[in-house]
Amino acid sequence: MYGENFTKYQEMREVFSKIIEEARTLKRPIRVAVAGADAENILQGVFDAQEAGFVEPVLIGNYKKITAILEQLGLQDREFDLQPVTNDVNVVQYAIEMIQAGQADALMRGNTQTRDFLLPILNKANHLVQEDRLLTHVNMLKFNGYDKVLAISDCTLLVEPSIEQRKQVIRNMTEALNLIGVEKPNLALLALVEKPSFHMRDTVEATTIVQDHREEPIADCNLWGPIAYDLIVSKEAARLKKYDCPYSGDFDGIVVPSLLAGNIICKMLDTHLHSSGCCMLIGAKIPIALTGRSESSEQAYLSLAGCAAMFAEQINARK
Repeated sequence: MYGENFTKYQEMREVFSKIIEEARTLKRPIRVAVAGADAENILQGVFDAQEAGFVEPVLIGNYKKITAILEQLGLQDREFDLQPVTNDVNVVQYAIEMIQAGQADALMRGNTQTRDFLLPILNKANHLVQEDRLLTHVNMLKFNGYDKVLAISDCTLLVEPSIEQRKQVIRNMTEALNLIGVEKPNLALLALVEKPSFHMRDTVEATTIVQDHREEPIADCNLWGPIAYDLIVSKEAARLKKYDCPYSGDFDGIVVPSLLAGNIICKMLDTHLHSSGCCMLIGAKIPIALTGRSESSEQAYLSLAGCAAMFAEQINARK
């Protein structure tokens, strides 16, 4: 029987059913190293994923803080591997070294600053980024008022991505959406206006990317842009503006022109529309869950399902 928090996952379970089913195909749960595990929302999501059968928690961080939260949540009697470390130890590096030693399978951000979490991952000495790949953060979110999952990238790593970097984002976003069962996704290149204008670099670059995609597909997706946010998410907005786009209100993903734009969109959807979903780094050699420290346990749970599904695909690819 699942825990009491599991009932709130029912709607999201339907939306993200493919990754949850894939996660459960593993012969054993994935061992998830939570770097800085003194975060109650993350811990709740981790142990809900454990109860669902696809995660073994490896908790890294301050012993007193972690055990106090476990007692607060009533999780102290669950099975877990607790790795107590002192404050001078880099918990992310510690987690990476556990994975490299074969003592864990996946990495998850806990109570750590985004920069502190990313730097060891991007450190070339750790060999975590796949060759010829750009590491990007993809948020696949479901929220009230939109009928399908909407992926947004990149809202964590790329400050002002170049044309070539956005092409990599398109590839990674397509891969992430394939993971949840979306084939040939409709992707939008976000901009302020729909026509290229020389004093708005993002509009010119979006036009170039779409033209390049027509000549030689970047990924197996339908690509449109430049296009404003209202025309991405609303058929009615397109009708009122007499904007002829077959994908308005039916886009699967938004490729943003800057980290600021992506971060604002994700936080507004989370704060005002209570979005939830699967948030991962794509392009790494290992599954990495990266959710915000203020986001729900539900998002942590679904992100772990995504990691488990990715781990299952990696195992199958080796066969």
